[in-house]
Amino acid sequence: MYRFRAREDKITPQFLEAFLQSEDARLAIDRMKTGISDSGLNLTHGRFLKLQVPVPPVSEQRRIVAEIEKQFTRLDAGVAALRRVQANLKRYRAAVLKAACEGKLVPTEAELAAKNAKSPKKNSGSVSAFSAVQNLGYETGEQLLQRILAERRKNWAGRGKYEEPIPPSTKELPSLPDGWTWASINQLAAETMIGLDRGRAQQRDDPSFGVPYIKMNNVTMEGRVLYEDMAYVPADMEESERFAVQDGDILFNTRNSKELVGKIGIARNPPRGAIYNNNLMRIRVPRGVTPAFLCLQMCSHEFRRRMELVKKATTNVAAVYAKDLLPLAIALPPHTEQTRIVAEVDRRLSVVEELETLVHANLQRSARLRQSTLQKAFTGELL
Repeated sequence: MYRFRAREDKITPQFLEAFLQSEDARLAIDRMKTGISDSGLNLTHGRFLKLQVPVPPVSEQRRIVAEIEKQFTRLDAGVAALRRVQANLKRYRAAVLKAACEGKLVPTEAELAAKNAKSPKKNSGSVSAFSAVQNLGYETGEQLLQRILAERRKNWAGRGKYEEPIPPSTKELPSLPDGWTWASINQLAAETMIGLDRGRAQQRDDPSFGVPYIKMNNVTMEGRVLYEDMAYVPADMEESERFAVQDGDILFNTRNSKELVGKIGIARNPPRGAIYNNNLMRIRVPRGVTPAFLCLQMCSHEFRRRMELVKKATTNVAAVYAKDLLPLAIALPPHTEQTRIVAEVDRRLSVVEELETLVHANLQRSARLRQSTLQKAFTGELL
């Protein structure tokens, strides 16, 4: 660090501080820096002292600083309000996912069946919503799970003896609505596979170099897979087929920083020929499980809390290994209910995303207004 003090008979510290925050000053300082960005940049004392500063009379400096502070106070109040909106939208998103995973977002199949069933006679005893579902022939979550496991057992074509997937431990899990059941990811996944390893030397941003390569930075915390800033890598036909990303595939980030590991996204209309990185696990689900429902549940705070317990972390990197992830519990409702839940979540979160986009645009606008104010201040246009 350098310490310097303004000559207050020539320039006030507040005016000099404001100038150093302006874009013109920062660009000038950037041009003074030496060195390589990867290993560190230097700003020598001699170069810094050559920075040119516009100096009006001291009385005018004070008036300029007062006007800057007045305008910045208004901007700060607006930015604080926008930040509160961001925080509220984040809480609302979490609340929507929580309600979806607890069967509270839309009427359950059991509730609909009970509503549509004929009222029982006075002396016939009460009929539970779960019984009504069974009587009306709906496939409950438990029945769906048993059908999935039976089909997997029947179609087993692997080596050795078939092993039943490990069910989840439900010891500390909350109770579920009628017609729902707990299942492990392992029970609900038709296939899981880690992606293809291609180092930086084998990656280009040129589409003619190879096939699209989805990496962990393409997966968001909100359950999406983005296809911007894609890398391209060489892959032979066997690799392209084995590691192909299809519409509806779930990609789980197995290795990342401690804060970002465990990101999960569902691939929607992936680029033709796209494959995925070895820091991602591809999860495909069987008939009867809606990929978007599994994805939104794995994005929820409740699931992430369970995942935190199995996360392995060092100083720089964290990992969630398949052997720890796959036994984790997922709430499984009837298939038709999964579809209705996903539709309602999409409807509500689409509004949230529109608002988040608007807030982000206004935060960027406030940053531009801040720089515009400084620009006018140091070109004599503010007063």
